[in-house]
Amino acid sequence: MVHPALGYLVTLLGARLDKARREEGASAVEWVVIAAVLVGICTAVGVILTTALRDEATNIGNDIQSP
Repeated sequence: MVHPALGYLVTLLGARLDKARREEGASAVEWVVIAAVLVGICTAVGVILTTALRDEATNIGNDIQSP
């Protein structure tokens, strides 16, 4: 016997897949562009955070070493 929640999830997933196949939304190329933009944004944020953390760690290290 299958748990009712599992049956519901399978039915819901099937319905969403059917809708995705019929929907005339964004093409694959548009999704690739959207994904590339998001990756670029995440990379930029990562670089900014890494630089800020490295600079702050250097400042703390210098403060610790100075009398």
